[in-house]
Parts: sequence; C-alpha cells; structure tokens
Amino acid sequence: MPVPWEALIPFALLTAMFGTAGTLLNVSTKAQNQGKAPRYRIDAWDQMMMDRDRRLTGHKRGQKSTTETPEGYKTSSVWYTGEGLE
Repeated sequence: MPVPWEALIPFALLTAMFGTAGTLLNVSTKAQNQGKAPRYRIDAWDQMMMDRDRRLTGHKRGQKSTTETPEGYKTSSVWYTGEGLE
C-alpha cells in the first residue's frame, strides 16, 4: 500500500505547531515562577506562605536568606498583631 505523501505536509505542520505551543507554554509558566516548577494543590498554608513571600520579596515565589525584614513588613498584613496599637 503506497504512502500518501501529500498527507505528510499537514501532519508535519500540525506536529510542529503543537510542539511549539507546548514549548512556549512551558517557557512562559517557568518565567512567571522565576524558573521553578508550577505549584499544584495549593491549600491555605501554601497561600499564607506565598503571601508572606510576596510581602518579603515582592514576588510570590521569591525567598530570602537574610534575617532582616524589609521596612513596612509588620504593617503590610491584613491582620493586626497588636504591636504598635498601644
């Protein structure tokens, strides 16, 4: 049975387009997460830690190794801790 050569051109185009779209989606996702893999099954604890990381570094995936907090970190939460209310 002969191979229908005219069908290989659309097949190659579809394969290349799906491959390109998948690669661009992967690159875009990693770029938004600072080169890290995306997070799945995010629960309340993960949300709190992502909010803390965002307040510390300015990005939800950022982390710091320094022990000093930036200016305004204590007052950037939606919850009041009681400090400074006296």
